[in-house]
Amino acid sequence: MKTKIFPVVFILIIFISFSVLFGSKYKYPIKDAHCHFVDFVQNTDGVDVLISNMDKAEVEEIIVFGLPVSKKWEFTEPLRPVYYDDDDSKVYYYSTTDIILARRLLQATDEQRERIHPFICGFNPTDMNAVDHINRMLEWFPGMWEGIGEILTRHDDLSRLTYGEQSRANHPALDAVYELAAQLNFPVWIHSDIGTAGKSEPIYFHEIEEAVAKHPDTTIVWCHVGYSRYLKIPTIIENAMSLLDNYDNAWVDLSWIVFDEQIVQNGEIDKDWLKFVEDYSDKILIGTDKIGHYDTYVSEIRKYDALLKELSPEAANKISHLNFDKILGK
Repeated sequence: MKTKIFPVVFILIIFISFSVLFGSKYKYPIKDAHCHFVDFVQNTDGVDVLISNMDKAEVEEIIVFGLPVSKKWEFTEPLRPVYYDDDDSKVYYYSTTDIILARRLLQATDEQRERIHPFICGFNPTDMNAVDHINRMLEWFPGMWEGIGEILTRHDDLSRLTYGEQSRANHPALDAVYELAAQLNFPVWIHSDIGTAGKSEPIYFHEIEEAVAKHPDTTIVWCHVGYSRYLKIPTIIENAMSLLDNYDNAWVDLSWIVFDEQIVQNGEIDKDWLKFVEDYSDKILIGTDKIGHYDTYVSEIRKYDALLKELSPEAANKISHLNFDKILGK
């Protein structure tokens, strides 16, 4: 009887071993460098749902922010807005976003926490007191934070809907934020549109460039390569190359619609963008830019496989996960 069972058991063990070792359906592991834990009314699916979808997508680790603004529900609106452009009501800065994230992570398991890298973002980037909020979060939740962002400055309709002064990457209120980030060795993620709808010139590129130039000891990630809705600026790749060539502390990420509207053209990877990504693969990150809800998480992160397969293996590995470790100092 033992001699009959042994071959079956042996084959089963071999099969399971091969499944474990070679079971991945993806060529490259991915680490998500841009994801929001909450939406524009500060709701979230939570840590368990996020981790579950990361597992489905074979995403090893993730950088997570709150959202520094919250959408107001005007009493005249019959439907509750949950996204910033759902209606014309304003958004306002909401510092509790960092506390929501921190409290949820304190309830997470150690295994979950090892995969999530939280950033501080809940401050008004036009307020000279902004750095005080960051110090407060560092005091209240010691040892938790690993970076700053996503700071929202120029951002298509979101800028027009935000109460108060127009934020910009080179605003004096952010100088102290950048300086503190350098002291802490925290990278900074910042959304800063390169231009505006209706103009083909990169009229706001100088704002991100001045911020990067003025703070050479601060690692600054230019989110979405400055791209946003409605922009038609033909020099975006050239501007990005200029920033990365001239400043060692400058990085870019390819999250959100820059991938869908610029990098992919007519269902194929645009050749100019492909060359840019290959040539500057040392300083490029990818991410989902999901906002609090993760039902489409897998497709959002794995869309980058179409780009990764066109790159050299060296560049693909850097962009998919090695740069993530590098920028966090892992």
